[in-house]
Amino acid sequence: MKRNLFARILFAISAVYDGVLGAAFLLAPAVVYEWFKVPEPDHWGYVQFPAAILIVFALMFVAIAVRPVRNRNLIPFGALLKVAYAGVVGFHWFTAGLPDMWKPFVVCDVVFLILFVVAYIQLGRGKPATATAA
Repeated sequence: MKRNLFARILFAISAVYDGVLGAAFLLAPAVVYEWFKVPEPDHWGYVQFPAAILIVFALMFVAIAVRPVRNRNLIPFGALLKVAYAGVVGFHWFTAGLPDMWKPFVVCDVVFLILFVVAYIQLGRGKPATATAA
């Protein structure tokens, strides 16, 4: 049960994190950019589409938090989201520079990635889940 509790808490936190970020960048991206003094993109669609994807992933993290063992198969997709962001943005941070606004998200996503791997491994231990008819 401890393995389930860790996963439930982790993915609930991740759902809130990605959901809030997604909502902020979807609904009020100009406010976020202004707050961090980052130049606006030439079109808000470049920001709002990835923000909407974050909301979709947040919903997936809710599903994992509710039923961690049953939805363990979704964890690699969440991990790949974290690899994609941290890899792309981290690369630009270390090679070309990056506005400070994006740097904490890289650090957070690397931490989430590590914790997702831990949760995936922990949830895989113990009694295997029984298959259900589709």
